[in-house]
Amino acid sequence: MLTLRGPRLADGRTVDLLLSADRIEAVGTPGSLTPPAGAQEVDLAGYLLLPAPAEPHAHHDTALTGVLPGPPAGTPVALRRRITEAALTQLGHGATAQRSHVRIGGAESLAVLEAALETARTLRGLAELGVVAVPRLLTGLAGADNRALLTEAAKMGAGALGGSPDLDPDPAGYLDIVLGLADEHGCAIDLHTDGADPVRLARLASAAGACRSGVAIGPCGGLSRLPPEVAARAAGQLAAAGVTVICLPPGSCGLATARGRAPVRLLTAAGVRVAAGGGALRDSVNPVGRGDPLDVAHELAARGVCRPRDAYRAVSDRARAALGLPEVRIEAGFPAELLAVRGRTVADALSLAYSRLVIHRGRIVARTSAVREYCGAGAAGGPELPRQSTGY
Repeated sequence: MLTLRGPRLADGRTVDLLLSADRIEAVGTPGSLTPPAGAQEVDLAGYLLLPAPAEPHAHHDTALTGVLPGPPAGTPVALRRRITEAALTQLGHGATAQRSHVRIGGAESLAVLEAALETARTLRGLAELGVVAVPRLLTGLAGADNRALLTEAAKMGAGALGGSPDLDPDPAGYLDIVLGLADEHGCAIDLHTDGADPVRLARLASAAGACRSGVAIGPCGGLSRLPPEVAARAAGQLAAAGVTVICLPPGSCGLATARGRAPVRLLTAAGVRVAAGGGALRDSVNPVGRGDPLDVAHELAARGVCRPRDAYRAVSDRARAALGLPEVRIEAGFPAELLAVRGRTVADALSLAYSRLVIHRGRIVARTSAVREYCGAGAAGGPELPRQSTGY
């Protein structure tokens, strides 16, 4: 059992929490909760406590390769090491749940998927890592092998099926294959699309409405290039079908066919659930990608797309929903998936969240401590410089 003493919540309250197993057992005013003997206690005075963020759109198999002098190693050991490092990087930032798109097909066949699934098993207890199987071509003779591999990927345990219909000679046929296999094997669907073709989006929305599993698409930057009335109509169709759009505020990823940002305000106004992900983590597409959900939310807030609290929901509540995970509230009975950051408000968290404590399944799984010191004081007798600003 874990007791959290004195964190501040986003609504301004200061509380104590008891965590038991993987749930929040109780929330009360400071000093009102009595933990059992032997329970671990953590002083979180000066910290803001939030539902933990999630990463709904990662590419762990290509992460951390952007500055390599040559092609990255593709051995099973190298793949597992790279995927593990990427997942732990994002966990350290607070993402206790992550979804990574991984390639299948070609010379690698299912090797990358096998490495990702094995890594996910190894990380169990630290973070939840879901895997999307991503073939390139699926239709015609050229796609025959990949169709068989996608079926095998679903049987192996890929939680979602994906890829980019935009890159296939027959986008509609590609979509039909993915939807059919996902329905057959009970997998979620997570597709890359630019979203610039309203006819294709309408077809996707129509098919998704009949799916038993969740459907997500992204990054949909092409929607912003459509005439407003056309984009609004497409957004309404996606909303009616329950399709989630996962935007990538830091920039595109390797499977996106065009750059640009999704029109978040338009989608939200139409009732589409919009989650936000980081996409590239220091790969060739974005060699400085940080894999930090708070950076993603910061980008949304800094561009004026939404207010800080709603920006944070895009990487927490809505990102978890996109992954099919249960809701997290800081209330008794909800999952103990939490992030504590030094600060008083969500705006603080998005601006200066250097010190963090990450809780997964009621257990501390990562901690980052930062101290800022000001050195080289002026004349003697002047004001003593603080080691760290009291607001953070």
